[in-house]
Amino acid sequence: MSDIASGDLGPWLSPEDLDLVRRKVPMLYIDALPARLDGHGEVESVGLLLRATAGGTISRALVSGRVLFHETIREALARHLDKDLGPMALPRLPQSLVPFAVGEYFPTPGSPFHDPRQHAVSLAYVIPVVGDCQPANDTLELTWLTPAEAVTPEILNDMVEGHAILLKQALAHLGRLR
Repeated sequence: MSDIASGDLGPWLSPEDLDLVRRKVPMLYIDALPARLDGHGEVESVGLLLRATAGGTISRALVSGRVLFHETIREALARHLDKDLGPMALPRLPQSLVPFAVGEYFPTPGSPFHDPRQHAVSLAYVIPVVGDCQPANDTLELTWLTPAEAVTPEILNDMVEGHAILLKQALAHLGRLR
């Protein structure tokens, strides 16, 4: 677990400095798809977050967040999973953190991965969780869906920019996209 508390900006930047850097330098993020596995290690269900944006819209999303200065990818994954799913989610981070995909977000409208704030690169992972998830912070709820339910047009159309693509890539990577 990271020594950086979720509310501590510590070695990070002020909001004003962060806005400036976002306009000048690509930022590093992680995206994680929580998964429940059966006894054979096959994905039974995936967890999608329901979130409210600052503008008041409701959307579905993967666990996602910035990697802080001097924080490892493992620490960032653990911190964001803990923040969004709660401390009893008990995520099982793999020994080798090889992402199933890399999302490249651009501020350019029309790009498949669009983030109007910045150019960002996101390493995407599927993370098994075995504990009790209690969403917190800006997460309204966590919905567990079968892989088939997760890729219905209703669900995909409710997802934030780029996350629908990552969800489909994750399920294809796991052999669960039909």
